[in-house]
Amino acid sequence: MTDHTIIPTRAYPDYPALMTPEQLQAMREQAARDPDAFWLQQARRIHWCRKPTVGFEGSFDKDVSISWFADGTLNASVCCIDQHLTDRGDQIALISHREAPDRSEKLTYRDLHERVCRLANALTHLGVEKGQRVAICLPMVAEAVVSMLACARIGAVHVVLFGGFSAEGIAERLVDSGAVAVITANMAWRGNRPVAYKQSMDDALCRAGGKSCVQSVLVVRTSDEAVPMLPGRDYDFHDFVDNFEADFVPVTMQAEAPLFMLYTSGSTGKPKAVVHATGGYMVWAAYTMGMVYTHQPRDVLWCTADVAWITGHTSVVYGPLANGGTTMISDSLPTYPQPGRWLDLIDAYQVSMFFTAPTAVRAMMAEGDEVVNRHDLGSLRLLGVAGEPISPDAWLWYHNVVGKKRCPVADTWWQTETAGIVLGPIPGVQSLKPGSATMPLPGVEMVITDPQGKVEQGEAEGALCIARSWPGQARTIWGDHARFCQTYFALVPGLYFTGDGARRDEDGYYWITGRMDDVINIAGHRLGTAEVEDALGEDHRIVECAAVGVEHPVKGQALVVFAIPRKDVTAGLDEEGISRLVVHLIGRYAAPEAVYLVPDLPRTRSGKIVRRLLRKIASGDTNELGDLSALSDQSIVPMLRERVWGQMAFGQSGVVQARA
Repeated sequence: MTDHTIIPTRAYPDYPALMTPEQLQAMREQAARDPDAFWLQQARRIHWCRKPTVGFEGSFDKDVSISWFADGTLNASVCCIDQHLTDRGDQIALISHREAPDRSEKLTYRDLHERVCRLANALTHLGVEKGQRVAICLPMVAEAVVSMLACARIGAVHVVLFGGFSAEGIAERLVDSGAVAVITANMAWRGNRPVAYKQSMDDALCRAGGKSCVQSVLVVRTSDEAVPMLPGRDYDFHDFVDNFEADFVPVTMQAEAPLFMLYTSGSTGKPKAVVHATGGYMVWAAYTMGMVYTHQPRDVLWCTADVAWITGHTSVVYGPLANGGTTMISDSLPTYPQPGRWLDLIDAYQVSMFFTAPTAVRAMMAEGDEVVNRHDLGSLRLLGVAGEPISPDAWLWYHNVVGKKRCPVADTWWQTETAGIVLGPIPGVQSLKPGSATMPLPGVEMVITDPQGKVEQGEAEGALCIARSWPGQARTIWGDHARFCQTYFALVPGLYFTGDGARRDEDGYYWITGRMDDVINIAGHRLGTAEVEDALGEDHRIVECAAVGVEHPVKGQALVVFAIPRKDVTAGLDEEGISRLVVHLIGRYAAPEAVYLVPDLPRTRSGKIVRRLLRKIASGDTNELGDLSALSDQSIVPMLRERVWGQMAFGQSGVVQARA
């Protein structure tokens, strides 16, 4: 596969393109010529209580400040629900598929309005006020979407937490965010495995102790199993909420008022919560989803992302609903109870736009073409991927086998901090290159810099940066603006550094080359290696450890841990125990692919661990390891290589199992 493999727009003669290539170019030129006028025009995509007259205010200089549409006022739930009630009140807004019998449901915009208003009244009754934080930790059920929109309606800031987090991880986020209320479930099922949401939340609240501000816990009963409830704190969601009025006057918010906080792993320190503002985010969600996933009448968009991630926020909830579309969620797995389960649902619900992660595409590939070919899939007209780079081979399989060569593949790149797509194609308008995220959307000024921070022109490879603010840009890190400035603006002054490397080809197409820091992407879940190392550092049996990411054929990347045990406690420590500890302290999604107990780690003379070498050794890379002259002890390298590579020969199913 080369960069010259191009699938032209004429390959999709029946695709309802949003515009012509000439119109797209004119749009780019307008955005570059007068960005404020361009974004004020795009701001018309959503409903405003008071329309803004100013665009961007701020600077990327040392004291970073970001503000969009500052004189405008709005409410995000009105943008997603109320503005559609007159024309689309009886249209299906949300399809919630549940694998449990008789629990799936379809909500019209009118139904969604009623449920959101009832919960808004209930939260207000519990004392939740504008600006306060509400933690939401739910499986993919209708109440998750309702809860986010209800928080927006009362002006509360929602903090959605992934159900795979450990109790320790949840406790840390509850304390850091200062959440005053929690919405969770009694349990969920992942295939045939139960996940005890309420039990984990109870454990988290116990661990948080007096540091937690949580006063109320609403519990959605997702099954008939009994669940312990603490009187005075815990409420059965529907028994409590359904008694409130089905109308609530939305709270008018300033455009720069926070809409939500979302935790994302960093390369150093504890997980950080990035803050997104109401006005800019809503414009960005409507714009990006409208450009790439344009809803036509009777379209059903199914983005398989969990709402706990930014993809779920923008591509499941706010983007589709702001644009008046039908969005679908499901608690199903792609291969359970049988291979091709997601394909079953595409046919059953006549999904027209299917958006998933490359991990899921690789999992479907592993099942074989015959599983796909047993399905009709005639409703599909657009396929999408995001979360990590997709290989050209997987892209082509997705396009040729699932899409039957008639559905464009929208390979998009974005991150929690960008809030929505910044790199991606306009389907039916731009030619596609398998494996490339195409080009920046109009209004996004993407650049590539060399190691010295010089902006490169034409074909180039280096650090992926953005030169000018965009409405959906994160405003800060909760409680730590200095960290925000250091993380995203220190590499090249005046530019936003994405943390990723990229290559731009001769046609201006971008190819993501991977993380440039120590954050790894496991099946679309970002995990900071420092988070793993800090967690394991609390175990007194471990002297020191280093976590690195390696390539994985299904997950994209996998976690490998090198740990130095204390000599006097070696008998009580093994690889399986360390793996269980990571799962316990961080979550199931962080389970290491391999753990190695080693006597030492490669270091520079100043004591810094050389993770570059660990990554190469852990991945079995037998090529030249590079210059080792800076190491304090070069003999550590052949020892590690022999130990790791020797154990790889005995690994099973691609999982390396080591013994010290």
